[in-house]
Amino acid sequence: MARHANLPDENSIDRNHPDALYVQLRNLLKGMIERRELAVNDKLPSERELVAAYGVSRITVRQAVKDLENLGYLQTRPGKGIYVTEPTPIYELEIVRSFTQTAYANNRKPGMRLLSGKIIRADAEVARPLSLPTGADVVFLERLRLLDDVPVVIQRDWFSASLAPGILDIDWTVENRSLYAELENRYGILPSRGQSTLSARLATDVEASFLQLELPAAVLTLDQIAYDTHNRTVNVSAAAYHPTRYPLSLTQSHRRL
Repeated sequence: MARHANLPDENSIDRNHPDALYVQLRNLLKGMIERRELAVNDKLPSERELVAAYGVSRITVRQAVKDLENLGYLQTRPGKGIYVTEPTPIYELEIVRSFTQTAYANNRKPGMRLLSGKIIRADAEVARPLSLPTGADVVFLERLRLLDDVPVVIQRDWFSASLAPGILDIDWTVENRSLYAELENRYGILPSRGQSTLSARLATDVEASFLQLELPAAVLTLDQIAYDTHNRTVNVSAAAYHPTRYPLSLTQSHRRL
């Protein structure tokens, strides 16, 4: 079968290279997309053409293409084939930067659905990082966050009820309500530094339902503790992210917007 005219030849794949063949093929195709040799809305060469062009197996081609779909470079159009699409942006998460700020910085529309908002008695796991005694009153907020009306993260926050009295009286159904903005503007509390733990795990049934994932599925998790300028704990948060709709890039520097 003739090789697709736009594809480099099979010498582009180095079988002695430490990277797996599918990684090399993925990076070759990714480079072609980024250089616009394969432009947005171009149809990707068929699986058979890629196999013939690079001398690799169908499994190798499928893994490379799947990775590029997960990264947002390719999109399957049922009944039509696989097409080049605009790459999914990578969201740089600063420790004390809100979801709302991050969305606006990437020219996206933030949204929110309140799942739970209440005062609870803190157990030891919550009380310890908040520097509170066990049983202290703590505000718990659980929200489904959206980008352009698409669900991308379930965010859970805990903070001392005495820190922001009356905060649950605010209308938390407003679609772009920012916790950090409310803390700063209403209570004069300015988160200035923090620590984060980025990991991954299997989604729960509830998380999969809200994030539109098919089980079994993985979620990216981001656990954070934020502190104010006086080293007092502001809040503890735990977020579960859709793995492909909101790829994470984490920086440890602080830059207020």
